[in-house]
Amino acid sequence: MRQTLLYSIVCASLLPAAAWAQTQTVTGRVTGPTGTALPGVTVLEKGTSNGTSTDADGRYRLAVPTSATLIFSAIGQTSQEIPLNGRSVLNASLQDASTDLNEVVVTGSRATEGRSNILTTAPVDVISAREIKAYGQTEVTQILSFIAPSFQSTRQTVTDGTDFVDPATLRGLGPDQVLVLVNGKRRHTSALVNINGTPGRGSVGIDMNVLPPAAIKRIEVLREGAAAQYGSDAIAGVINIQLKDDTTGVNVSGTAGQTTKGDGDVWQADANVGIGLKGRGYIDISGQVLQRGFLDRSGYDTAPLIYNGSGGNYASNLTEQQRRDLKAQDDAQVAARGFNRRNIIVGNSKSRTYSGFVNAAYSLVPRLGVEAYVAAGATQREGRSGALYRLPNQATQIDLTLYPDGFLPFVNSTVNDESLLVGVRGTVLGFATDLSNTYGRNSLRYDITNTLNASLPIGTSTQEFYAGTLIFQQNTTNLGFSRKFMNVGPLATLNVAFGGELRSDFFEIKAGEKGSYFNYGRLTAAGQNTSIGSQGFPGYRPSDATHRSRSNTAGYLDLESDLTDRLLVNLAGRLERYSDFGSNASGRVGARYSLVTGGQSNFINDLAVRGNLGNGFRAPSLQQRYFTNVATQFNQGQIQDVLTANNDNPIVREGFGIGALKQEKSKNYSAGLTARLARSFTLTVDAYLIDIRDRIVLSSQFSRSNPAVAAILANRPDVSSVQFFANAVNTRTKGLDVVLNERLTFGEHRLGLTAAANFNQTTVRGINSSATIDNNASLQNTLFDRQQRTRLEAGQPRSKINLSANYGYKIFNVDLRTVRFGEVKTADARIGSPADDPSFLYSTIDQTFSAKWVTDLVVSAQVLKWLGLQVGANNIFNVYPDKLYRNPRNYEDNYNTGSLSYTSSLDGTNRGRFLYSSNQFAFTGAYYFGRINVTF
Repeated sequence: MRQTLLYSIVCASLLPAAAWAQTQTVTGRVTGPTGTALPGVTVLEKGTSNGTSTDADGRYRLAVPTSATLIFSAIGQTSQEIPLNGRSVLNASLQDASTDLNEVVVTGSRATEGRSNILTTAPVDVISAREIKAYGQTEVTQILSFIAPSFQSTRQTVTDGTDFVDPATLRGLGPDQVLVLVNGKRRHTSALVNINGTPGRGSVGIDMNVLPPAAIKRIEVLREGAAAQYGSDAIAGVINIQLKDDTTGVNVSGTAGQTTKGDGDVWQADANVGIGLKGRGYIDISGQVLQRGFLDRSGYDTAPLIYNGSGGNYASNLTEQQRRDLKAQDDAQVAARGFNRRNIIVGNSKSRTYSGFVNAAYSLVPRLGVEAYVAAGATQREGRSGALYRLPNQATQIDLTLYPDGFLPFVNSTVNDESLLVGVRGTVLGFATDLSNTYGRNSLRYDITNTLNASLPIGTSTQEFYAGTLIFQQNTTNLGFSRKFMNVGPLATLNVAFGGELRSDFFEIKAGEKGSYFNYGRLTAAGQNTSIGSQGFPGYRPSDATHRSRSNTAGYLDLESDLTDRLLVNLAGRLERYSDFGSNASGRVGARYSLVTGGQSNFINDLAVRGNLGNGFRAPSLQQRYFTNVATQFNQGQIQDVLTANNDNPIVREGFGIGALKQEKSKNYSAGLTARLARSFTLTVDAYLIDIRDRIVLSSQFSRSNPAVAAILANRPDVSSVQFFANAVNTRTKGLDVVLNERLTFGEHRLGLTAAANFNQTTVRGINSSATIDNNASLQNTLFDRQQRTRLEAGQPRSKINLSANYGYKIFNVDLRTVRFGEVKTADARIGSPADDPSFLYSTIDQTFSAKWVTDLVVSAQVLKWLGLQVGANNIFNVYPDKLYRNPRNYEDNYNTGSLSYTSSLDGTNRGRFLYSSNQFAFTGAYYFGRINVTF
């Protein structure tokens, strides 16, 4: 009710306030990046056909309302939109359009006029629509991962829901520590909480792949903590996706590609249509259909026994000859029945995505600057991925009457994502005013096929189950005001921005059908309990089902001023109050000082230093607070039913003494240098330090084999181990970003060169335990063990270097890019190595995966004005990550020699089937594609 009333009051006030606006004549001069005059620049009043062009000296004169916004555009230059704000003189400086990394940006500042990213106090990367479509990547996270070195995302495999929602990180931090905006408004998160062993374990990220690339005008990546400006989650930075706002034209493209191994096929068709509304606005419509096939890079299952033995193992009392005889008998059955030892799918899941977006604006009163706008989108993604194969000798998980040769369960997901942004903007008492409401919903439904519930009587289980649905919804109302004042006392300019935000979050878990989770009580012939629920992914139980909500109220103040013609300073402060855990205040100060300005040097056009410091926060997500389930996982080579308990569960609060979740708190420091040399060479170097206290992580697994844990789990005999969310660690992340950019033109020849790099290091500085855990030696070192620590500190590349070149001549264009993905590491939960502990046979072995270069090449031709063709390759040199270590005792290494000196075949979850790590870059190998672009 409050939001509706507020919306009505402001809407009612806009028209009368706008009615006071008067028409005036504005004059000015337009210059290029070196300060020279630009003749022939089009100067247009936004939303109308009222315009003019600059003369030979770059000057113009135009009669417009005092509240108008002027658009400056010219061939070969980057367009600018500048609000007049009552001024009678308005000058503009346009950058070269090909200099994508120096476009005017709006992210990171609420000033009424944007600045080039080398003129801002914080580093911002700008990724244009051309770059988005230049190479073979077809989804937003993959596009960003190869363009922006500070951004990292790789597809995961055999990780349940994470197979379908790519975890994405910025500056080496977590997926939930980067805020995503669309058209400057907060984007809702995914419903999925990542509880598997992947980067971002325990986090809740944003599914950026629901956005069709055809709808994107550009992407701005703010590499700076900005919680004081935008609120929770903006610890690492902000990604602002600007949707296209074309008024004319139709663009259609189709892409088809496949790996050199004949799998991983991709078929994509997208379209974008821009429609002008008779000078009063636009409607821009985009859509995409994307189909991705399975990609499989699995190895052979090294279990020595497929049909005999217990779970593939030899009985401990067998002699060497008895083992050889049993092995020969089993091999004969494998051959006779045609069993395929490549029995799982390790690689990209299969998926089909349908998505559409509309971005529109309409001038309610064209001459008075009142405009309504809307951005709406809907996406459905249907995915399918394989779980782990159940062998016919795994008696607790199998029903031989249904699957005599075992079976591979499939996890089928349906992701539905919808969003609606509506708003109105205009001028109230001289302040640019923006009132908006943003609604978003994301759901993830699980259906498990080719499976069974092993606890049902023999021969009675169905082979597919509905396993439940996760749902997240968010509604955000924003009201903001901004105004630029000139000559305020000693200040040349002062931009003032303030406003408020009301946000509501909703999280829901819907239980699956009974057979997906229920224990029907069947025992094996040996009297063992059978696994319950649908194999591959047990369904959510009624006890897991929840429907939770919370609200948030926030207010902010932003000040930005050119204190002198050399010194730019901005200040930001934000106060938030959450209904479920209390309040938080954050602030930020940033500055940029010009050492050399345009015209002072024949070579150095601009040279400046900049820096920022501030504090921020991240609120625990509703998913982290209330998610709970029991999942079948493999741990140290054993199948376990693992309870993920929410933070309110007595097991967590009373059993382990863990307190309620609270916000993460951060301190951000950065210092950098920016320079523009000669005509178009630019350089930015930015160092940063981010300290995070009370970082929320998913704990390691506490096993029932520990008597202390068994006592805590006394009322949960159905689970083997437990894990939970806690503010368990304090971390420090430090790093360096470097970007060099050059654009050259020689007659009809065009050459663009870019070198960009990120170097980062995260260190765990402390563990926040509890008295209960600290006072029990058997529980110590388990809350956040060695394996989890290594995943956080070194589980993603600590460095990434991007070198790219773009050459154009007449109708032809060549894009070449090579990216160096730095090394990553994995570690076992325990201290030691296989050499001094034979039990490491069943564990993850410590390993460092060396850095690798991945190279893409694309050749394009604009055959006709309306027809363009592209052919190219991703990873043209067929580079793969280092292979995972294989334990020397496993079956594959000893098969040819016939040695059976080992005691078990289970090398963790691997058994030779997982060949590569999926944390560094995709193990797709070389991928070739063709694309056709049609423009009307």
